[in-house]
Amino acid sequence: MNGDGSTAPLRLGGRDLDGYSIMAVLNRTPDSFFDRGATYTFAAAMAAVDRAVAEGADIIDIGGVKAGPGDDVDVAEELRRVVDTVAAVRERHPGVVISVDTWRAEVGDAVARAGADLLNDTWGGPDPELAAVAAEHGLGLVCAHAGRQAPRTRPHRVGYDDVVAEVVAHVTGEAERALALGVRRDGILIDPAHDFGKNTRQSLEISRRLGELAATGWPVLVAVSNKDFIGETLGRPVDKRGVGTMAVLGVSAWLGARVFRVHDVAGARRALGRVAALRGGG
Repeated sequence: MNGDGSTAPLRLGGRDLDGYSIMAVLNRTPDSFFDRGATYTFAAAMAAVDRAVAEGADIIDIGGVKAGPGDDVDVAEELRRVVDTVAAVRERHPGVVISVDTWRAEVGDAVARAGADLLNDTWGGPDPELAAVAAEHGLGLVCAHAGRQAPRTRPHRVGYDDVVAEVVAHVTGEAERALALGVRRDGILIDPAHDFGKNTRQSLEISRRLGELAATGWPVLVAVSNKDFIGETLGRPVDKRGVGTMAVLGVSAWLGARVFRVHDVAGARRALGRVAALRGGG
């Protein structure tokens, strides 16, 4: 929200995104931590998109590189995995917002030409040209915090004097930089990036104090679905974290988050609907 309590505008792909918006995960990878390659093939990916849209997804977030360590994926391979997918989703679902999870400017440029609306830079700006690409093509941009970790690395004994203060300073700095380069103000989101450059204790602290990010006035995206901080807190394996995920989504929505990146679109839609009803007194 803005300082006066009003909701900051968010407009992506020609759509005004009011209230709570669902971003569905689509992994075009053979080794993703959650689905283990279930949507790696083109046919499986398209079927997953159809389901997500039918269940109420506002945004489809397409990723061609596993977040964690694994086999090397160069630019050419990432392009092979995501560009045709973007074009196909654009043709098949013209009204949905298309996001691409990438930190590479070259990939950002290619997917923009294929029909993407948003670049989701989960690694916090390692390629300084990505924001310029978003500006050039009129795309939105997610500005995240990863503790200045190199892409696809895991934190080792990472420490912050105040993790939330560090996150706020970094993401708002990236947002202001993007704005200065010409990215539309109503196309910029900030993401604390739970587990990226953070341990479980730090990710939980961010969840408790998410209102401090919302208070900056930039729309907040949270990507907590089935993440390790939930599993470690509850002692649950990756395929048993659904209830914990919904709990964190509810808390995040109550504290001001606007966009929610999830694997379970239908479940998230139900949970967020209940939060909206509570907020509205219904």
